[in-house]
Amino acid sequence: MHIHILGICGTFMGGLAVLAKEAGHRVTGCDANVYPPMSTQLEAQGIELIQGYGPEQVSLNPDLYVIGNVMTRGNPLIEEILNRGLPYVSGPQWIGEHILRDKWVLAVAGTHGKTTTTSMLAWILEDAGYAPGFLIGGVPMNFGISARLHGDKPSDFFVIEADEYDTAFFDKRSKFVHYHAKTAVLNNLEYDHADIFPDIGAIETQFHHLVRTVPGVGRLVVNGDEASLARVLKRGCWSEKESFGISEGVNWSLVEHQGGSFDVVFNGDVQGTVHWELTGHHNRSNALAAIAAARHVGVPTSQAIASLSRFQSVKRRMEVRGTVNNITVYDDFAHHPTAIATTVGGLRQKIGTSGRILAVLEPRSNTMKLGAMKDALPGSLKDADLVFGFGSQQALGWSLADALKPLGAIAHSFDQLDYMVQAIVQAAQPGDHILVMSNGGFGGVHQKLLDALAP
Repeated sequence: MHIHILGICGTFMGGLAVLAKEAGHRVTGCDANVYPPMSTQLEAQGIELIQGYGPEQVSLNPDLYVIGNVMTRGNPLIEEILNRGLPYVSGPQWIGEHILRDKWVLAVAGTHGKTTTTSMLAWILEDAGYAPGFLIGGVPMNFGISARLHGDKPSDFFVIEADEYDTAFFDKRSKFVHYHAKTAVLNNLEYDHADIFPDIGAIETQFHHLVRTVPGVGRLVVNGDEASLARVLKRGCWSEKESFGISEGVNWSLVEHQGGSFDVVFNGDVQGTVHWELTGHHNRSNALAAIAAARHVGVPTSQAIASLSRFQSVKRRMEVRGTVNNITVYDDFAHHPTAIATTVGGLRQKIGTSGRILAVLEPRSNTMKLGAMKDALPGSLKDADLVFGFGSQQALGWSLADALKPLGAIAHSFDQLDYMVQAIVQAAQPGDHILVMSNGGFGGVHQKLLDALAP
């Protein structure tokens, strides 16, 4: 089959392209922004890329158009496809029908921690010899790739990051309803995606739809600390359920030790200790979810614990980009206030009082641009010593300087990147930790900082 992918350079659609190519399909694609690194990765797979969405692309005569959720009505290629009555499908539906069918699907859903937990789960299965396929919204360092059909042998198992964002312009269900998971992790549930969901109740409804797709022989691995997930399950649950967290009565809990290691406890019995370098309670919670999900497919808990001791995290999750003059620059994907708080808090827990944290933030997600979370920003940055925010009122629609005012003199806002870099470099001292947080490229600010800090 020849498929032509619209919006191919996005993380999800790029991963879909790799899977389709591995499955033996001819794959072409187009995007408004065809540039490295995704363009080079796809071209290395023998996938032809086209810049833009010209209607003449219908002359490729593919068997099917696979349409990403960034595509909208009014797009010239979309209009040509619709006017001619050509066959099209959403990316999640194509994955569900062509890649996940007949697989034991392990899906990880949640507002936060999806990428990390999915990466942990894929690695546990890989280390246990299951050779799973996976599709992840980031690059796990244990694999160096974000998607593959299977490992060194055919596999019945597929691990997928299950996003609650909508599917396509013609399908407003969340992506994850197309995956038909047998093992589903519900990591957490907060209000997000203000561009498509009016309130948290609308998101809970989508999570309830996910729960409805899990078979009776399947299993839900649920964060027992989340009232929102309790409300979801109260609407109906037809599968086995195991819970994790710190609340009374959960199946999976943990005992934290100095330095980040922790004991894994199942139904009151200690199963073993995870020794690793990852920071933050949120990562330990993610690990519990991954261990529980892996146990459902037969991975012994002791094996999962040993595997996580060899887990190397994910690119752009507290990734050290470099150290100059004893000043360390980190890159992190955090962009929601809860994720910002856990990221900054995790770094504070790691370094203690031995160094300052200079938090550098770009609020560029759709939710942040709509101002839905701006009042929560100051609280999320309370563990930082200095805060540098980037974003103009024109781009955001609200004043970043006003939003950060509760932080007082430690907070600074900029609308020109070079001026911000200069201010950070002037403020930085040996022993500092510069934590850059954004869900985009942030204008290459990480390297700009490293270059400017160099003697």
